[in-house]
Order: sequence, then C-alpha cells, then structure tokens
Amino acid sequence: MIDNYGRKINYLRVSVTERCNLNCTYCGADCEKGARELTSEQIEKIVRIFASFGIDKVRLTGGEPLVRDDICDIAERISRIDGIKKLAITTNGIYLDRYASELKKAGVTAVNISLDTTDRELFRQITGYDGLQKVMNGIEECEKVGLSPIRLNSVLIRGQNEQSAESLINIARDRNIDVRFIELMPFSDAGEDEKLVIRGEEILERFPFLRPVKAEGTDFEKSVARYYEGDGFRGRIGLITPVSDKFCSECNRIRLLSDGSIKPCLGNDEVFDLTDVLDNEELLRERIRTAILSKPMEHGFSCGYGHSHGLNKIGG
Repeated sequence: MIDNYGRKINYLRVSVTERCNLNCTYCGADCEKGARELTSEQIEKIVRIFASFGIDKVRLTGGEPLVRDDICDIAERISRIDGIKKLAITTNGIYLDRYASELKKAGVTAVNISLDTTDRELFRQITGYDGLQKVMNGIEECEKVGLSPIRLNSVLIRGQNEQSAESLINIARDRNIDVRFIELMPFSDAGEDEKLVIRGEEILERFPFLRPVKAEGTDFEKSVARYYEGDGFRGRIGLITPVSDKFCSECNRIRLLSDGSIKPCLGNDEVFDLTDVLDNEELLRERIRTAILSKPMEHGFSCGYGHSHGLNKIGG
C-alpha cells in the first residue's frame, strides 16, 4: 500500500491493551485500567487484511502487552498469517523472564525493552515500581533462549535520568544489545516542556567516540533510528529524533489501537473506528484502506497534535 505521499506502508504496530503494570512519568496516562480490548480472533482478522494490503512487519505493543494472558496466542496467530515476515514486541520487561521462551516459540523475532536507567532507585522513581532486577532478568532470559535482536529503548529527561546515558551505553559496549535513545515526546506534562527534551545531537556531543554505522543493513526499523558504534562495541547506539529531526517522509507505519481503531500517525489526533464493521469484511477492508490513505504528511507535535492519547493507548 502506497499512501498519498508516496510512502510504502508495510509496518503495523498493534496495541493489544491500554493496561500497564508500571506508571512512567512521561506516559501521561493512568495505566491501571484499560478500555475495551480486541479479542485475539479480532486482532488476527484485522492483521490478515492489513497483510493483504502489503503489511509484512508487525510489532505488538501496549500499554504493556505481557499483561494479557493470551499474548502468546495473539503472537502465534499473527506469525502464521501469510505475508508476515517479521513479528516483534515492545515490553517494559517486568514479565519477560516468564514469557521470553514462549514468545520465541510463538514466532516473535525481535524484542524491544523499555529501560530508562540502570539505577534501582531512579528506576522506581520513574516507573513507580521497584522492578529493575526483573527487567535485567528478562533481558538475560531473552539472551538465553535466543530471542533476538534485543533493543533497549531509553527516554532521557533533563534533570531526571540524563546521568544514566553512560551506563546504558556501556550495555551496548559489553553485550550484543542495541541501546536506543528516544527524544521525549509531548504526551505528558514533562513532554510539553521543551527544556526537558534531550536531543539526539546532545548525546553525540557528550559521547564523541560514537561514529555512524556505515551500513544499516535491513534493520527492522532502519527508517526510525540512526545507528552509531564505538571501538570494541558489541552492540550499537541508536538515536530516534521525532522532535528535533523528524523522519516523517520515511515513515512506513500505521497503528491499530487496543480499542479497535486505527491511528495513522502518532503525532496526529485522527483515528478510524473499526468496531462497527468488524463483521463485514468488505466494509472493514474499505475502512482500513481509507485510514492508510489518510496518513498525514507529517506529525504535528509542535502544533499540539497527538496529545489526546496517552502512550499507553497508542503504543508509541
């Protein structure tokens, strides 16, 4: 599917729940309770239609996807759909040591883990939960069962966890794990304050030994992150810069929300409800096609768009 701006849309992010077992300061939502959630059968049906339109990459997100008891069933259903080549999941890692092996068996081919610090007390302050060790155990379990590639996603906030950048970078130095720094986006009070945003260029200034990776290869999200390496590094450092250097012209993604609606752009408030056409495949296909063709040219973070949904609903 080619959208109205010539972009090939082949990447679907599926938010399976708004619920989360953490309450991160930059999320901008109450994650304890979620709205209506699509069933695994409904998710499979919708993804199958997306696949017929050319979607070949799917990422399961939330909220926290591992709070759903049927998450492995959802993963297995999607991995069996003709045309789906890659299936990944983004998680906060709290339950990952329990699910890593099952996810791999279900067809998950990559995992992103949200980790904003390696300091136990700071982790508790940011997330509202003393769970750093559980996350580290989950990372080790992924390495053990061969669930890879493993990527750590970190949001640095000025005055809060910027000092954690070095220890996170050291993970990529010592282990075959990519660490990606994502600029704070305006989905909370913190994100509305531009002074708190640590831009990608600041990371490069602070760590001048990082140099661009010469060949990006066929990375699952090569259009999003710019990758860097250093001497002796086993992993890479990625910079994702939706605020300071937006990459909208190369965006290949669309989002299915847990309540059964499509959000064509993370930084735009427009959504397309699918729930009233779930039992009519012809109308469902047309609604999905309309949503893809409605994807805007670029996000509107600077104009205040995209803020009406917390990150727990749209999966980032």
